[in-house]
Amino acid sequence: MAKYTPQFERQHLCRERFIALIALLNLVLVFFNASYLYARDFYLQTIPGLTRFYDPLKGIKPHPETVNYLNRVEALEAQVVATGLQSPQVKNQLAQLRKISLQIIEDNPFAAANQSRILEKINNELRQRTNENFTRDAFTTFWSLAHLQNRGWQQEINFWNSQISPLIQTNYYRDLNRFGKFVDYFWLLELPFIIVFALDLLTRTYFIKRRHPEISWFQALLRRWYDIFLLLPFWRWLRVIPVTIRLYQTDLLNLEPIRAEAQRDFVIGFAAELTEMVGIQVIDQIQASIQRGDVTTWLFHPESRQPYVQVNNTNEVHALTTRLVNVSVYDVLPKVQPDIEDLLHYSITTTLNQLPAWQQLQYFPGLHHLPSQLTENLSKSISQIAYKNLVNVIEDPVLAEILSRLGNNFREALEKELQKKHNVQEIQTLLIDLLEEIKINYVKGIQEVGIEQLLDETEQLHYRIKSYSNIPSGSLVKKSNNY
Repeated sequence: MAKYTPQFERQHLCRERFIALIALLNLVLVFFNASYLYARDFYLQTIPGLTRFYDPLKGIKPHPETVNYLNRVEALEAQVVATGLQSPQVKNQLAQLRKISLQIIEDNPFAAANQSRILEKINNELRQRTNENFTRDAFTTFWSLAHLQNRGWQQEINFWNSQISPLIQTNYYRDLNRFGKFVDYFWLLELPFIIVFALDLLTRTYFIKRRHPEISWFQALLRRWYDIFLLLPFWRWLRVIPVTIRLYQTDLLNLEPIRAEAQRDFVIGFAAELTEMVGIQVIDQIQASIQRGDVTTWLFHPESRQPYVQVNNTNEVHALTTRLVNVSVYDVLPKVQPDIEDLLHYSITTTLNQLPAWQQLQYFPGLHHLPSQLTENLSKSISQIAYKNLVNVIEDPVLAEILSRLGNNFREALEKELQKKHNVQEIQTLLIDLLEEIKINYVKGIQEVGIEQLLDETEQLHYRIKSYSNIPSGSLVKKSNNY
């Protein structure tokens, strides 16, 4: 399959490659932005600096309720270090943590960010840690003085900081704008890209309009319809279309195997159906013409071919016949005349040798060469006389008129006989059946191998053209000289 590269890409390849790479970078940002909320927990654990930069663009802020909860835990750690685990201050803070824990279970601050699964994981971890069946009992037990003393304060707080605290830190809430939608400032990040794409689209449109002044500006813009997806603030995932096209046209992405196979399947199906429809339509029209009797009228009365379009005022059938006869008589027959003489000589000799008197004539003294000389002269004379007569037939106006009258009378007689009902019906039936067989076998041949073979031949031609284009011109000249 041939690859199409627009003229603008061919003339400004470096520029177009640069724009294609910018479009690819923008597409990567678009997919990153679309997947950020789903992968934020991973980024928060592995690349926390990325979340600190990107969270404001998405209007993401730490949830105050869970932040307060984590701050309470940090305050508890500091209090234990300062006064010990059994101090009244620690007991008071443990009571507050138990109260806040129950409030978090009831309010579920994770729901606003679709993070309820995180809260469920926290609950499951604490139930397993405390061997409790209910979430409320698990939180109450975990933040009890008895549990921390029995299991060890340091061990439990390490468990909290390593297993529970990172899960709570993933919770957030998003600001809403005045329309009740989540705040998203991604458009500020991609604004420079859109400016570049808009300028590029205007340049391309101007170039197309200059090369084709007969089209309107809107039509010129539509010739780059896929670049419009680069400017849309919605359905950004559709930018994969112009990015792929640009990378392919600038040879930065090899889609030839995929394009060839996809186009091959489409061409095979479309061409097969189109060829079948055209062939069947032509044969059906011929069958209908035969049933109406148009073929007979068309053959015998050329003047009645309406609305048949005449290119000139010449009867092409008569002109072709005359031309073929002239070429045969004046050009072909003189070249094969020796062969005709040999044929006549052989035929005359064979015929005369079967006569007893002719055989006895060869035994007379001085006459043994006479039979061969007579047959040779006779064959030459017959061929020359026949050729001259044939030329005279063509050039003699009287003979030409007689032949013309004979042809007209023969045509009228043949037409009368063909117009008889039994002859017409029989000929029409035979022709229609013949065309029906041709139609069936035509479609069958297309379905079996026709389009496949045609497509294979086309691909082979493209491969040969491509291979020739890679050979230096001097080598081609040298190779052609060798032939």
